[in-house]
Amino acid sequence: MMNMQMQIRRTAAEEALLAGFAERAASLPGDARVAEKRAEAVELLKRGLPNRKIEAWHYTDLRRLLSVVPPFDPAAHAAPRAALLPGSAVLPVLNGIAGKADVPAGIAVASVTNELSDGTFAPLLGVNGADDAVGAINSAFAADGFAVEIPAGTALEQPIELQNVQVGGQVHTRFAVRAGEGAKATIVERQLGEGNALVSSVSHLEVGDGAEILWLILQEQPESAIHLGQMNVRIGRDAKLTLFVMNAGGKLVRQELRIVAAGEGAELRLRGVNLLSGGTHCDVTMMLDHAAPATTSTETIRNVVTGRAEGVFQGQIRVAREAQKTDAKMACNTLLLSDEGGFSTKPELEIFADDVACGHGATVTEIEPAHLFYLMARGIDEKTARGLLVKAFVAEVIEELENEPVVEMLEGKLDAWFAVHG
Repeated sequence: MMNMQMQIRRTAAEEALLAGFAERAASLPGDARVAEKRAEAVELLKRGLPNRKIEAWHYTDLRRLLSVVPPFDPAAHAAPRAALLPGSAVLPVLNGIAGKADVPAGIAVASVTNELSDGTFAPLLGVNGADDAVGAINSAFAADGFAVEIPAGTALEQPIELQNVQVGGQVHTRFAVRAGEGAKATIVERQLGEGNALVSSVSHLEVGDGAEILWLILQEQPESAIHLGQMNVRIGRDAKLTLFVMNAGGKLVRQELRIVAAGEGAELRLRGVNLLSGGTHCDVTMMLDHAAPATTSTETIRNVVTGRAEGVFQGQIRVAREAQKTDAKMACNTLLLSDEGGFSTKPELEIFADDVACGHGATVTEIEPAHLFYLMARGIDEKTARGLLVKAFVAEVIEELENEPVVEMLEGKLDAWFAVHG
């Protein structure tokens, strides 16, 4: 009996990724440990990009949607942008290369290139299972970024802005932040650029025991760009993380949030705003593990869909057997402003403890005609009235941050988006 080995028929994008790695492998920084991690990532890519048959990618068929992979552009030159919050220390990565960093007093900043070269960064590379396409692409190609160490007890008054700026081609970046015990900081992760690009950006955050971190992700890629983002978080004992995510751009966007409430008393507040227009496909996928007793989490996602845009929120909360007295609540609310657009929501709870308070909810709605009539009856034109109602729907989660400079900055982003898409 003849044994026949099945040949994998790769897409043009899959072939381009593998060929790109073969061309660049020798020039990528890293010791033997890093090279091993890269090789593992490439082996995953050789199996093909995930499609709808993979549960975690059911609503985002990456194999179909990622049809073209632009080549690397060594001649591309990006410039850092002015900080969003006054007085911020800016750490820019410009088309994949770490630029000159403003380093606040009392913290340590290193380039990821250096930490790859000596192997220090190797433990942060690799993939999170067989469906981790974002991690695989980034682990294969990432060559630079910033690693930040905030010492125990440090309370940073100066925000840190991590910029990932692209001007075309391929950009693959890593950020890593470790906040020591009792540290406090505000960190802005900013993803933006111009032109036709494939961007992957993976961030790591370790929140030490008793630390308090506010982390903002602002993704404003141009409508021609593909953005693959991933954030990996570990929250320590009695630590607090407020995570705010805003997607307001990109042609194809996948933002993964992989979070572990690892220490007793850990607290997570996740707030998200997805502003979707044109032909955008935006997928926010969260995997949250409550792994210790008395941990709490609240997740509130607000979505505005216009044009032919398609959105996805997948939220999976897993409560371990030892995580008694967990309190977890998740809600996803969508405002559809177009008959051609759509939004898919998939909440999941896996609970192995018996003393918990967990719940989730999702709504999809249109603008309430009675509310619109109320405003128009008072002399407000229809376009302005619609804009006021939409902004009120979104602004509610922004105001929960209770940080005046941050709230003003985010509301300015809202105004800018509504001025174009309202």
